[in-house]
Amino acid sequence: MSEKKLTKPAKPQAPKGEDAPNPAWFKPLMFGFMLLGLVWIITYYVTSAQFPLGAGTPWNLENWNILIGFGISMVGFMMSTRWK
Repeated sequence: MSEKKLTKPAKPQAPKGEDAPNPAWFKPLMFGFMLLGLVWIITYYVTSAQFPLGAGTPWNLENWNILIGFGISMVGFMMSTRWK
């Protein structure tokens, strides 16, 4: 009689590098940046340029608030290109 070697089935390997799925915090953070930028811009327009960083603060950024809001949103959109 011949003896058969019993081998264990191969365990599935976790993907590494580019194939790895995103961590659980990635999607909420991505959408959070998009919404925070939108809220920043809406707040700036609704308050007639007084907030979030308007005339009542030491940092009178005036129309730079629009750029700040779009910049925050763009971080979220750039993260969406890495979403899996």
